Amino acid sequence: MTTRDRWRVYKTLCLMFVLAVVTLTVVQKGGVNPGTHLQPDSQARVEVVLGSKMKGYFSVSSRFWKPYKPQPEASTELPQVTQDWAAGMWDVTSSNCSANLNFSTSDWFVGLEPNFKQFLLYRHCRYFPITINHPEKCTGDVYLLMVVKSIITQYDRREVIRKTWGKEQVVDGKQIKTLFLLGAPSSEAERAHHQKLLEYEDYIYRDILQWDFLDSFFNLTLKETHFLKWFSTYCPNVHYVFKGDDDVFVSVENIIDYLEMSRNVRNLFVGDVIFKAKPIRKKENKYYIPQALYNKTYYPPYAGGGGFVMDGPLTRKLNLVSDTLELYPIDDVFLGMCLEVLQVTPIKHNAFKTFGLVKNKKSRLNREPCFFKSMLVVHKLLPPDLINMWKLVNGNITCSQKLAIL
Repeated sequence: MTTRDRWRVYKTLCLMFVLAVVTLTVVQKGGVNPGTHLQPDSQARVEVVLGSKMKGYFSVSSRFWKPYKPQPEASTELPQVTQDWAAGMWDVTSSNCSANLNFSTSDWFVGLEPNFKQFLLYRHCRYFPITINHPEKCTGDVYLLMVVKSIITQYDRREVIRKTWGKEQVVDGKQIKTLFLLGAPSSEAERAHHQKLLEYEDYIYRDILQWDFLDSFFNLTLKETHFLKWFSTYCPNVHYVFKGDDDVFVSVENIIDYLEMSRNVRNLFVGDVIFKAKPIRKKENKYYIPQALYNKTYYPPYAGGGGFVMDGPLTRKLNLVSDTLELYPIDDVFLGMCLEVLQVTPIKHNAFKTFGLVKNKKSRLNREPCFFKSMLVVHKLLPPDLINMWKLVNGNITCSQKLAIL
């Protein structure tokens, strides 16, 4: 074979190789839907979570972040409130409310601290528009509605609750639902960054109620009155309500056992009840109340806000009574005032621990799962402690005996 012949063979082989590569590439691309963009693993995981949580409402999660026109074949409608179970609609559409200056020149008012002045100037502003609403939570026959007070920045607490005691479920045919109560972000930074994240969180889980008042310590009473109004508006068929903070351990199983034994009790309200509590007059204390705001010696009996249980009919009565009283800056005391008007005495139960199992935070008993297994509510557990205790209590734990607390 001459040199020229060898060169021709070489060029032919090279050309065949190039054609083979091009053909293989075309075949591979043919198996990919045109217009589909490959995503990193983290985004793919978000899509999987969204698909499992939101099937039937939205298509892909990336569309949340920008306006889009739904495709005709994709259903994007939310569950509709039907006439057979919805008592009405949220009827507050404006948050315009000016300060009440009628008493601002009074001697007793001038001597108050700035936060109490602010509270009193706007105490008459009782209801605000709802920005995130889920009336469908009360669809059908709901046995227990788990309602949790939270703030916008504490996503980690809400997430742990969803994975543990706040998981929506059906227990022995009894439907358990969960909601988180929030106000509006209290700072510009939170409004700029966290609000959109909260909306995305609700986009996935659909378990948040939010109103257009600032989330602050004194506004916890607003969170109380707004939930009572919301419950009376949308929840005619809820049997019981658990209401608590986002740093508590809750045994849903024990609560259901207790409620089954108490099903003949009318106007049930049970928790860690405090009798003959005195208003705190030390200004450095978080719960300080000036004499001008409350001049009685004792508060009425009230349950610690860490967690309590009430029946549905009583919840609706509390809504009616709350409208007749001036708002008070401590939410659990305000609820005690409402109970006093109704002449309902809250029940004290030793399995509600709103100060931990024992007050000594260093005590080993506060980390003993066998004690938690016998409780209904234990306060003051941050997310890592809550998830660890939940795994211990619901694992293969053997306790010598179960405390007789029910």
